[in-house]
Amino acid sequence: MFERPGGGENAVLVQLDFGQRDVHERLDELKMLAASAGAATVAVVQGRRERPDPALFAGKGKVAEVADAIRDTAADIAIFNHELSAAQQRNLEKELGCRVVDRASLILDIFAQRAKSHEGKLQVELAQLQHLATRLVRGWTHLERQKGGIGLRGPGETQLETDRRLLGKRVKVLKDRLKQLERQRAVRRRARARREMLAVSLVGYTNAGKSTLFNALTKAGAYAADQLFATLDTTSRRLYLEGPGQAVLSDTVGFIRDLPHSLVAAFHATLEETASADLLLHVVDSASADRDAQIEAVNGVLGEIGAARVPQIMVWNKIDATAVEAGVERDAYGKICRVRVSARTGAGLDLLRQALAETAREHAEPVSPVVNAA
Repeated sequence: MFERPGGGENAVLVQLDFGQRDVHERLDELKMLAASAGAATVAVVQGRRERPDPALFAGKGKVAEVADAIRDTAADIAIFNHELSAAQQRNLEKELGCRVVDRASLILDIFAQRAKSHEGKLQVELAQLQHLATRLVRGWTHLERQKGGIGLRGPGETQLETDRRLLGKRVKVLKDRLKQLERQRAVRRRARARREMLAVSLVGYTNAGKSTLFNALTKAGAYAADQLFATLDTTSRRLYLEGPGQAVLSDTVGFIRDLPHSLVAAFHATLEETASADLLLHVVDSASADRDAQIEAVNGVLGEIGAARVPQIMVWNKIDATAVEAGVERDAYGKICRVRVSARTGAGLDLLRQALAETAREHAEPVSPVVNAA
């Protein structure tokens, strides 16, 4: 049986093309994910297939190529930019003689490194356990009956049954704690609603510049860095606007394509802030060649968490890298639909504040009752 070695930092990246339109962008994203997790990319293996191989995902020839790259570079880990089944992961580790990590596990690892608050750590642990639960059936090799003998007699259940039972208990504890935190969030939201404050959430693809924009608008000093998932914990600040309206601006976790479902479920308490907002500022990296696919991925996650119907203003960020001028665009009904800004230089931030003030005034205006004509 192959025994997994300890931690290692040198990685061989594997990206297969199954006919996707954005393969190069996906590979660039994988490199950034690996770097964010602390791995150094020493080789990249690519290939084309019609469909994944049931046993090895990549097929014997491509797996042999990956094994050669691992041997030549003395790599410690192979990172697949795909979701692997437990059986595929186990078979690949036997063939390659090193740890194998898929995309979901890599993202979970980054989240585990980034989590700072108590709530964030609880959510990451829940996501990891839920992901692990899908791999208990064929992923583990110590599933024999517990051995007998003095001091070794077990309750008569398999190791798998014991693991599943203990895992279930821990998941229940985590869910109960997160529900309590969710109730506390609901109380704060009701208090803001009574004060008639506009609730605004920053959403967008990871590394689109949300935290930089948040700091530029609120002077909050939240952590911002040129890395994926720099922000995990939701931070909220009051935003003073022109006129009578006020707003509460919340910086949230960034989204990414193929976000693990266990992660979305575990971060339900945090993401509910987004679903209950009055307005979403959808921050887009306008300098990215992959921005259309990123917008689609963000809208997909918003639909998954029940925030698809929340009004949006698109914030076209990083215009300093595209030589586009700051400005405001309106739709056919006169509503602001896009604001072009640079959070780094401050260009266009006054226009964004004006757009928020306009929305806050509309939010504060009482709705006139409809009187039916006799």
